[in-house]
Amino acid sequence: MFDSIRDIVGGRSGAYEDVLARARKQALAELQAEAEKLGGNAVIGVDLDYEVLGSNGSMLMVSCTGTAVVV
Repeated sequence: MFDSIRDIVGGRSGAYEDVLARARKQALAELQAEAEKLGGNAVIGVDLDYEVLGSNGSMLMVSCTGTAVVV
């Protein structure tokens, strides 16, 4: 309930920040796994994009791109 109030009056939402952090970590882990499958041992030029989806903004999409390289 308090998170919805913060949406109206502004401020930081701890629950929303936790969801963003988990989504970011998952996206980076998937990027790392994909780089390893391609034979890379590092990723450069990492870009994270966030998008809120759904009619009421109930879904969060995190896109993570980069270039797999061998160092």
